[in-house]
Amino acid sequence: MSSHTLTEVLESRTPQGDGLSYPVPSNWMQGRTTFGGFSSALMLDAVRARHKDLPPLRSALVNFTAPIGTSPIIGTEVLRQGRNVTIINARAQIDGKVAAMATFSFGHPQDSHVAFDRPAKPAEKPEDTGPYFPPDLPRPPIPFLQNFDVRLVEGALPFSGAEKGYLRLWARHNDPRMWDRMEGLISVADLPPPAIYPTLKKPGPNSSMNWIFNVLAEDIQTRDGWFLLEHHLTAGRDGYSSQVMRVWNTEGDLVVDGMQSVIIFV
Repeated sequence: MSSHTLTEVLESRTPQGDGLSYPVPSNWMQGRTTFGGFSSALMLDAVRARHKDLPPLRSALVNFTAPIGTSPIIGTEVLRQGRNVTIINARAQIDGKVAAMATFSFGHPQDSHVAFDRPAKPAEKPEDTGPYFPPDLPRPPIPFLQNFDVRLVEGALPFSGAEKGYLRLWARHNDPRMWDRMEGLISVADLPPPAIYPTLKKPGPNSSMNWIFNVLAEDIQTRDGWFLLEHHLTAGRDGYSSQVMRVWNTEGDLVVDGMQSVIIFV
């Protein structure tokens, strides 16, 4: 496959042994591997395809262990199915070796008097915000970015020598069929470059090691598919960085709260 939407990729999955095989189009690549949000979405789709009637997704632990450059076969395993929470593991394998794995926790809503939130800081509407990439760029610098509409709210471009690693973006899938799907939200949430990149003065490769995120809303509806993303560098040394990653809907409700470790080869 050369260029296909995430919807088309998910619809193209085929049974392969005890797992599901997914195509890897070139427009979802970044270097020699697929975009991490894409790989995570595939693993979630495999879990939901194999295990029906799951409660809402509440949390995920994702590890990126090797490049995914060809079609992975994703197997799943129920680790625990309790009265409230079901925990399922997914493994994406290539040639019998694990390339990525994720543990997804699904949970029924609970009666609770606890209600805390972290509303989004004020931001211009997406349609009033300029593009993240310079308008004279013929195409996005990384293939997978062509699948998204991305607008800059606050922060600097990668490798601009900025004083802080901070970025706020409006982003949505170009494919409206992904606007209200959890797989679509996951792939949008991992879209921005590493938060340390604006502080660097020269280009260099990176590799995400893991991604931990919590889903804080059962209803992920948002106006016209737009989500407000915030990536904040918390620390970086010895070639490794840690960042906080948050996602709000257009009403300012926090829907994803996460953290990621990124290897920086600079």
